[in-house]
Amino acid sequence: MRPLRLLHQVGVVTQLSLRTIPQRLAPVLVAIVGMAGVVGVFVAVLSIAEGFRDTMDSAGSAEVAMVMRAGSDTEMSSFLRGEDARLVADAPGVAHDARGALSSAELFVVVDLPKKGSGTPANVPLRGVQEAAFRVHGKPRMIEGRIFERGRNELIAGAAAAAQFDGLDVGTTITWNGNPWTVVGVFTADSGLAEGELWCDLRVLQGLYRRGNSVQSVTVRLDSPEAFEAFKSALHDDPRLNVKALRASDYYAQQSQALVAIITGLGYLVALMMAVGAVFGALNTMYSAVASRAREIAILRALGFSALAVVVSVLVEAFLIGLVGGITGGLGAYLLFNGYQAATLNFQSFSQVVFTFAVTSSLVQQGIACALLMGLAGGLFPAVRAARLPVATALRGL
Repeated sequence: MRPLRLLHQVGVVTQLSLRTIPQRLAPVLVAIVGMAGVVGVFVAVLSIAEGFRDTMDSAGSAEVAMVMRAGSDTEMSSFLRGEDARLVADAPGVAHDARGALSSAELFVVVDLPKKGSGTPANVPLRGVQEAAFRVHGKPRMIEGRIFERGRNELIAGAAAAAQFDGLDVGTTITWNGNPWTVVGVFTADSGLAEGELWCDLRVLQGLYRRGNSVQSVTVRLDSPEAFEAFKSALHDDPRLNVKALRASDYYAQQSQALVAIITGLGYLVALMMAVGAVFGALNTMYSAVASRAREIAILRALGFSALAVVVSVLVEAFLIGLVGGITGGLGAYLLFNGYQAATLNFQSFSQVVFTFAVTSSLVQQGIACALLMGLAGGLFPAVRAARLPVATALRGL
């Protein structure tokens, strides 16, 4: 059969098929809703991983480097002496301003706070920092209250942490390990990881947690991204140090790998399980369509329309149902979840990370592609059945 004739026949049969949808509206809507549900859940779950990854990636910069003890995978397992921190600050490549080296020796501990709404206890990171931290870590700025004073049991909360956990209103006093802390301010950091942390004076945290003059990491801002290799080599070649240096962006990317892999795997598993049900819904819809149009298909076949045209027309209808379901599910996920803020446990630091769901165009496209595959899978067998429908048998019912 000539291609133009086949296309004409497909167009005619498809048009007739689509005109009967109002008579089959209920099963068609069931199929669309089923596919939309699969796509919505699929996109929503993967948006968790996407948002978590974005939060972790935004925490680092090519001009910022982190130094920890050699062999440490996270800050929690690292240990550095105060002398080590001084040597790092003096290393070549570290940027300076009028107040000195842009280097912040830091101590990272975990404290308990209840989540808002549920009251469930959560591990929240409390970071002891030096004065230079505000010039090293991106662009933290106060949006409420003030910066903590040196030598006092005062802390400031990231905006995301203040929104997720109870007890972080400015002026509130919190007690951990018998030590009272006063919340004196709230800060933002361009929606980065720091917004999910609490910051306080390093010296105070060292004293209250009996850490002496030790720290866990040193974060520095470099003269330029190209200065990293010289900085790293100088530290590794210094016999007084047993440390490793890495770009902050690389460190936080590594921190996100475990959770992102778990969430992504879960998203695909849930979508696969739900997709099975959606495919059966599409099968029922398309079998119903074929059964209701048996006489019509038989007449078309008797008039010379090919079996291939019938197959393609059924698949086109299934494809369109999948497309509508995919767009509906993707749009619903975007409207409901994009920008939604939540907190989850980072398995590598055993502390809560506050992040924002990110429903990206790529995720929506994946969801729509999934719906199209479900539609085609649901339409394949009914299409073959329609093509094999005996003409004489169907015409006897007229």
